[in-house]
Amino acid sequence: MVQLVPLVFQCGLVALSMKLVEYQDLYGKLGTAQDIDFLAENLGYDKELLLVIYTQRVVRDTTKKFYRVKAQARRLAFMWQNGTSLLEIARRFDFPAILTALMVLEQRRISRKNFWKMINDIDSVKDRRLRRELDEVNRADIVYSPGGTARQYARGRWGEAKLHTWLNARGLQYETEKDLRAKYDKTPDILLHKPLEMNGSRKYWIESKATFGDPYEIRRHIKKQLQPYSDLFGDGAVVYWFGHVDDQPYSLPEGVDIVSPTFFEAPPVPFPYAPVGEARPEDRSLVADAVDLPE
Repeated sequence: MVQLVPLVFQCGLVALSMKLVEYQDLYGKLGTAQDIDFLAENLGYDKELLLVIYTQRVVRDTTKKFYRVKAQARRLAFMWQNGTSLLEIARRFDFPAILTALMVLEQRRISRKNFWKMINDIDSVKDRRLRRELDEVNRADIVYSPGGTARQYARGRWGEAKLHTWLNARGLQYETEKDLRAKYDKTPDILLHKPLEMNGSRKYWIESKATFGDPYEIRRHIKKQLQPYSDLFGDGAVVYWFGHVDDQPYSLPEGVDIVSPTFFEAPPVPFPYAPVGEARPEDRSLVADAVDLPE
């Protein structure tokens, strides 16, 4: 059994790197949402870090089994018609409660558009049983619920704001992803007007990731983002605000580095944790047909 070293100091700051063997052990222990509190209280891990890793695990597991479960949608709907609750069906199939409810109600001729309207305004659902059960799945699913996705979105904005604060304090001029979308198909979070000295080389762009960089995540980002950014804009950097696995080889594009959050903020201030079920979706409703989550 791997002995896990707590990732937080007494002040609650998250460590910025982790060895693969420790990460794999932690990843395996995050089987349910309840494990977040258990690991935080017994091993001293930062709760938001645990929520980040748990979310990544749920999304990956969901992606793997999505079409296998969807192929049984009629069976799910039959179970619900015969009295099994939406939440119980989700638990039996070990599948996210919100997506389970979507599959069941699609079989009941409720469109996706109307489903998301109901999820975002449960009080408007007239059917008493359906209203009660949608409320149950909404509370149980901390990843795909409106509250869960709003938290993911807010975390991303939080990371970008930290980067903007650092750049603005130094009077550095830059364009954001929003500024660049009209010009390019692939857009980093920051494109600097003048290159910045970082890790011994001049960087032209910076990508902000409010996630934990494990090997799967980093390699996915290299393929979908970092390599295209390198081809378009030259040397650059990516920061994982919740740290990354630092003892694995990564085929990063030449001139692209993973930069520690301490470069921008020392010591890094952690994202404030609050029980996900109590979070209110303020900025964003659930994307209707998404299996993956925004970054």
